[in-house]
Amino acid sequence: MPETKLSPELEAVVAAASAAAPAFAATEPAHRARAIVAVADALEAAKPRLVEIAMRETGLTEPRLNGEVTRTAVQLRLFAETIVAGGYLDARIDYADPAFVLGPRPDVRRTLLPLGPVINFSASNFPFAFSVLGGDSASILAAGCPLIVKAHSGHPELSNATAEIASTALREAGMPEGIFHLIHGREAGVQVLKDPRIKAGSFTGSINVGRLLADIAANRPAPIPFFGELGSVNPVFITADAIAERADEIASGLLTSVSGSAGQLCTKPGFIFVPEGADFEAAVVRSETPLPEHRLLDPRIAQSFNERRDAILGAAGVRAVVAGGVRFDEQGQGWAKPTIVAVSLDDFRASHDALVHEAFGPLTILVETPAGTDLAALMPEFYEGNLTGTVHLSEAEASGSTENFGELRALVAALAKQVGRVLFNGWSTGVAVTPAQQHGGPWPATSNDSSTSVGTAAITRFLRPVAFQNAPAAFLPVALRDDNPLGVPQAISPAGESQNWGSLV
Repeated sequence: MPETKLSPELEAVVAAASAAAPAFAATEPAHRARAIVAVADALEAAKPRLVEIAMRETGLTEPRLNGEVTRTAVQLRLFAETIVAGGYLDARIDYADPAFVLGPRPDVRRTLLPLGPVINFSASNFPFAFSVLGGDSASILAAGCPLIVKAHSGHPELSNATAEIASTALREAGMPEGIFHLIHGREAGVQVLKDPRIKAGSFTGSINVGRLLADIAANRPAPIPFFGELGSVNPVFITADAIAERADEIASGLLTSVSGSAGQLCTKPGFIFVPEGADFEAAVVRSETPLPEHRLLDPRIAQSFNERRDAILGAAGVRAVVAGGVRFDEQGQGWAKPTIVAVSLDDFRASHDALVHEAFGPLTILVETPAGTDLAALMPEFYEGNLTGTVHLSEAEASGSTENFGELRALVAALAKQVGRVLFNGWSTGVAVTPAQQHGGPWPATSNDSSTSVGTAAITRFLRPVAFQNAPAAFLPVALRDDNPLGVPQAISPAGESQNWGSLV
């Protein structure tokens, strides 16, 4: 791949980020954490102004956006805590051991160090939580990597306003100059991604664009890691006993999950597998309440959703349970109401290519499965990877005391192989911002199925392991020093323990 000469403006951005990398990596964890908290505080202080801009640019509602600002600030504060705790550094110390079973062992110490400048391609559907200061940006800064954000074209004014807040807060907190930049334009983002000074990339968006960017990162003369969150249909399985026990409750939850934010969520449930004859459709119809139409993010997304909806409704055997619809205004903006359709498993199989792909908007498909269907086998038959998979069980099934326990365990095991998060009796559109969260999954849910973009493990995407052998104390990273001034967790292997390996087996 030939190198692309950057424009003077982009060259200044990348050069500044590259120059700032060593100083930023060397910042004391507590100092970096305070700076990130300062960004969170400044973001929340500007909430009314930012939400007003976001409502105008995205069509999302004020309550949704207010909550998203709070979530974004919480993410930043969570990573500040992570930095101070230090466990993410995975510090390991193997003391020198002249009696090591394989011959004398040197002193070896390993930890994780920042990669260097990272470019983050922000998302359209989360103008705060996955945008300029979203989870990717938070984990990049927390890792000690200079950040270049490629703004999403769907909310440029909001991106500029948010970036100004971040830049000011970081500067006033004493962080090195050059660690935060915002750029606009897809071509500008591609050029920066190709630059050899950029050491990683992150992205949230469509499969097609994500694959393009991942290929660019992989085909550079020196390939770099690229972490893309792409597409997901998030299948749901509901048992007959669960429907008999609480059909209306499940149906109401489904409609809320599908219609929230006009269905423009990567975790929206796209397919609901229900037993044939359980009459879950009737519960959906009963639970339907008149919902106001919701503007889709932009005219392009609205048009794509309308075309996808027409294709699904036109597939053989598909029938509308909740008709929904899309209305276009004079500006070309699309306004949608949720659509729920149903299809038999045989027709679903016959129309696989027309039905199986994500519909980015308020639409979901009920797939009716005949008695005796091997539910576990449906996952590899229809899907590659997904962010989530959900199972709704009855109270007795949840206790493991029913005859179908083995089948349900097989289903859960199949889900675990193909999703990043397995849910029970809930809805995937709720993503807790918490240390144990896993927001990722096998392709095409993400481009790297061993990572997450939510939760504290997200920080490790932007770090790399380095071992130091027989290093004088003065040259060790602070996390690897014997006096451990940061108080970080250290996994220590003392001399002599190799003599007893295997004795506990």
